[in-house]
Amino acid sequence: MSIFDLFKQIESQSAPAVTGPPEWIIAGLGNIGEKYQGTRHNAGFMMIDAFAEQCGAKFGKHQFKANTAMAVCGDTRCLLLKPDTFMNLSGQAVQEAMQFYQIPAEHVIVIYDDINLGVGELRIRKKGSDGGHNGMKNIIYLTGADTFPRIRVGIGQKPHPDYDLADWVLSAFSKDDLEKLADAAKSVSAAIPLMIGGKTDLAMNRYNTVRQKKPKQPKDAAAAEQEAKPCE
Repeated sequence: MSIFDLFKQIESQSAPAVTGPPEWIIAGLGNIGEKYQGTRHNAGFMMIDAFAEQCGAKFGKHQFKANTAMAVCGDTRCLLLKPDTFMNLSGQAVQEAMQFYQIPAEHVIVIYDDINLGVGELRIRKKGSDGGHNGMKNIIYLTGADTFPRIRVGIGQKPHPDYDLADWVLSAFSKDDLEKLADAAKSVSAAIPLMIGGKTDLAMNRYNTVRQKKPKQPKDAAAAEQEAKPCE
């Protein structure tokens, strides 16, 4: 045995594997099936897939009406969850997993799409309402809690007001959009460990997209004319 093999053996013995039930659930929302892959409503699936890859976790075990994987984040064991129920019934999977492992809402991070944010923009929050999102609405309804930490991922607004919302969220991302989402996935994967470690405020400050404030517009034409006059 070489000295390097000995060092590896000592290292492996000093860092035992994290075992036992998960302490956190990370749920990415979306719709199952090939026809929905790469669509806007599956941004949650895309983010959690990226996080699983970073952790070396493999999806493939079906339980709690979901496709699941077990991951270790730091020294914390986490259940990664992608509901098999379609978006509007996401709460069934989340609720079953929470009840089975006795995990409180405060230890369940939900990642989902938001049409009110530009593509790839992020909003991390400690709790809140469903914001009109059907998947989050079902989770809150079935669990009776709204204290889920959440990561909202921007998928862009409809091209025009008359565009059907269902058609928009089920439409595919463009190549440029996918590049923005790839960057967002890196931020999400970096934010999750902070949130699990009790540093959600830091994750918000570091990864929430900062929007530039629009300049205030004059209240009326007279005010506009007054503002347009040069200084005398």
